[in-house]
Amino acid sequence: MSKFLTDFKEFALKGNIVDMAVGVIIGGAFGKIVTSLVNDIIMPIVSLATGGVNFSDKNVELSPAEIDAATGEVLKEAVNFNYGMFIQNIIDFLIIAICIFVAIRMAMKLKKKEEEPAPEPAPEPTKEEVLLTEIRDLLKKDVDK
Repeated sequence: MSKFLTDFKEFALKGNIVDMAVGVIIGGAFGKIVTSLVNDIIMPIVSLATGGVNFSDKNVELSPAEIDAATGEVLKEAVNFNYGMFIQNIIDFLIIAICIFVAIRMAMKLKKKEEEPAPEPAPEPTKEEVLLTEIRDLLKKDVDK
């Protein structure tokens, strides 16, 4: 039993598992933000652009509901082909995918900037290079006169 606990402790405390757990938690929170962005900001704009059409309400009734005429009780529910909900889910997916793509792209750019090493300073010239530069400059002065 102690071998099991030791193995489990080693597994649970590995860096990858902890990183993954943090990613799942942040991903859940990010999912709520993106869902709110889609439902509360983008979809009202899409609805306004399409003249107030709500895709989720679009359907085709395949079989009507059966209602008892005497009691008004529903005997059989209507069978609907809810194509509007499918369209709505596709739009939601595309918006969420774009949001995640943009967020990951920005994160990668930030990470890339952090990883870029600082440019190395130019090496100082050797004594020979300094001497040759001085000679060149003196010769250039003589030629210009």
